[in-house]
Amino acid sequence: MQNKLQYQMGFKEWALLIFLSILWGGSFFFSKIALRELQPFTIVFTRVSLAAILLNGILIATGQRLPGAPKRWAGFLLMGTLNNAVPFSLIFWGQTQISSGLASILNATTPLWTILLAHLLTRDERLTANKVGGVLFGILGVTTLIGWDLFKGIQGNAWAQLAVVGAAVSYAFAGIFAKRLKETKPLTLAAGQLTCSSILMLPIMLIIDRPWTQPFPSTTVIGAMLSLVVLSTALAYIIYFRLLAVAGATNALLVTFLIPVSALTLGIVILHEVFTASQFIGMALIGFGLVLMDGRVLARLRQPRNKTTSNLSMNDQQL
Repeated sequence: MQNKLQYQMGFKEWALLIFLSILWGGSFFFSKIALRELQPFTIVFTRVSLAAILLNGILIATGQRLPGAPKRWAGFLLMGTLNNAVPFSLIFWGQTQISSGLASILNATTPLWTILLAHLLTRDERLTANKVGGVLFGILGVTTLIGWDLFKGIQGNAWAQLAVVGAAVSYAFAGIFAKRLKETKPLTLAAGQLTCSSILMLPIMLIIDRPWTQPFPSTTVIGAMLSLVVLSTALAYIIYFRLLAVAGATNALLVTFLIPVSALTLGIVILHEVFTASQFIGMALIGFGLVLMDGRVLARLRQPRNKTTSNLSMNDQQL
């Protein structure tokens, strides 16, 4: 009974999911602007460290604090690695070679990997016919997006695209592991994981990017970074962990299907990026796969037909 309740989503949860998709869709837009002047690891560290400071400040202001138990911090460290350090680094590096729209579409494969990994790693989320079909359509969508670049190796941008897919897999692992931390308050969990990811990213940023050798960013980039920190990280993770606790990993990570709409719109309108036919086809295939996995839309489409059949049967009996 508890597992069924975990995966239910009402109007409030769907509203939060849509709002979260806008916040995370904006992250691809903001990071693309920041990448014009900043190095990828510098953006990752700035994003997680400033967000960690902000959320820890909110904890202190509300009379709360991070737990001191080593076991809790081990969980924060793993979440910070899987949910921040690894995927952020892969996505930002990938965006140096591919558009923000394409990166967001590849990121939308997260639920596909979540369902596959949940089947292998958990006992309460097994594969079904709808899920298998959804996975197949999703993989077909990813293949359509990557295309022949997959066989060009370093001569094309396949590595950048595969890096973003790797980020999606990392998000999937994080979503599954987060079930073990569902008793932790969303604000505490967000602050804890961002604190740990800040510690992880600091030496990487200093060694690889050497930010002191780079020119000071423009006001446009600073504005983009502040939006990335406050909206797409601090606020977004509070909402995400709230959804994760109520709706479960699979439903919460469906947000990645809605993210491309926001990111593509921002990229086309403001960054003047080109939306190609292969991106449209790939997104459509991934979208159909997610709808098939979710099952609720198809179930509702069958309801009127079932009701009509039931009514006809009752009339036949009366005749």
